[in-house]
Amino acid sequence: MRQRIEDYALIGDLHTAALVGRDGSIDWLCLPRFDSPACFAALLHDDEAGRWLLAPVAGGVCTHRAYRHDTLVLETEWVTATGSVRVVDCMPCEERPPTSCVWSRASPAPCGCRPNFGCGSITGISSRGYAEFRDV
Repeated sequence: MRQRIEDYALIGDLHTAALVGRDGSIDWLCLPRFDSPACFAALLHDDEAGRWLLAPVAGGVCTHRAYRHDTLVLETEWVTATGSVRVVDCMPCEERPPTSCVWSRASPAPCGCRPNFGCGSITGISSRGYAEFRDV
């Protein structure tokens, strides 16, 4: 389901940026720079255009979302019938990025990652249940 543009938050590293929806999905990301082709473009098309979803299995509505004190570190929280999930998204700033990457941290939650490089001109790969988690 498409989200309104005001439901997206921005994270970035001075070289590129990602738009993160209230549902926990990264729906826009160009790598490794702003002017590179998008690898996640669900903002413009649908899930098949590429996205990275990290959210509670039970679904639910985002109950809290905010940037940490004057940073682009985004915290999103859901409260479900079985507990709560907090996802922290950021893109660390490097002087020169060998490759840009998105780091996320969460309490137990499934992850679905479907990149679609070149806005769909290159066949994407699909991965379910895998994400690299790092402390921020």
